[in-house]
Amino acid sequence: MPLRVDLRPRAGAHYRVLMRILLAGIALSLVPGADVSAGATSARPVRVLIVDGYSNHDWRLTTALIRRILEPTGLFAVSVTTAPPTASAPGWEGWRPTFSDYDVVIQTCNDLGGGPAWPRAVQEAFEAFVRGGGGVYVWHAGNNAFRDWPAYNEMIGLGWRGKDFGPAIAVGADGTLIRIPVSEGLDTGHGDRRDTLVHRIGDHPIHAGLPRDWLTPDIEVYHYARGPAERLEVLSYGFDPDTNMRWPLEWTTTFGRGRVYTSTFGHVWKGDTDPARMRCVGVQTVIVRALQWLAGRDVTWPVPADFPTADRVSVRPEAPRPADR
Repeated sequence: MPLRVDLRPRAGAHYRVLMRILLAGIALSLVPGADVSAGATSARPVRVLIVDGYSNHDWRLTTALIRRILEPTGLFAVSVTTAPPTASAPGWEGWRPTFSDYDVVIQTCNDLGGGPAWPRAVQEAFEAFVRGGGGVYVWHAGNNAFRDWPAYNEMIGLGWRGKDFGPAIAVGADGTLIRIPVSEGLDTGHGDRRDTLVHRIGDHPIHAGLPRDWLTPDIEVYHYARGPAERLEVLSYGFDPDTNMRWPLEWTTTFGRGRVYTSTFGHVWKGDTDPARMRCVGVQTVIVRALQWLAGRDVTWPVPADFPTADRVSVRPEAPRPADR
């Protein structure tokens, strides 16, 4: 049935306001590509771009395992951009990801293995994306990257850096943050990987409904991560027996209007195949919820019944090998 609008004048300010709203809505609906439904943004999948290509970690397996976690949820449309491994490699001059096409970027790229800094044009596009409201998930190895990129250091807040780089943040027994000055203490590092009790601080939306303490297997607890440490909110911490101190495991920062989430979860090393630390129900749950929050969505992903407890890890089964299928 055709839409009929009676434009005859009627008395009353309320009527005139309602007519202006109606006519604006009709005009918007005629714009190509416009989406006027109230739930349109939340209904469509979150557009996620994974940036990989070089790292001192196994970046190929990292990307595959991230996709295995995200895609079955139905909440995400996942794409990948792979940076050429050197500035002289084919494709380097043309590697220009369009970050603005996405809601969240998962940054796994890491130059510690000898990879190059991103081209300045890519850095500028990434900065503009985040400053304008884009979300960034700094994935484990990505936290180690790009020491000489000032804006990146602002985004991550804390990173794998020398003790002369900036302050570090430790956590007191009562959950308060302790700022450790530049050059005091150690360079960033970690001890052996071990099962670690995750203690959450506060009630961030990513953690809503999660236990206050839950056990995750075989992770690294970074000590003395350093950086500008500005606009920083620590979400959880773990105890490191080597330093006898508590250190952040997850934290968020802001950069312009953008949100940035960093965690030390997600270590994937050379020789790994399907490590338990990536199959941890707690870690997988937090990853999905963090991406929803970074995209500005309501955090709706449920806390599963098999979520780990303070004295029990919970690990999903290994994926079947090709020969098992």
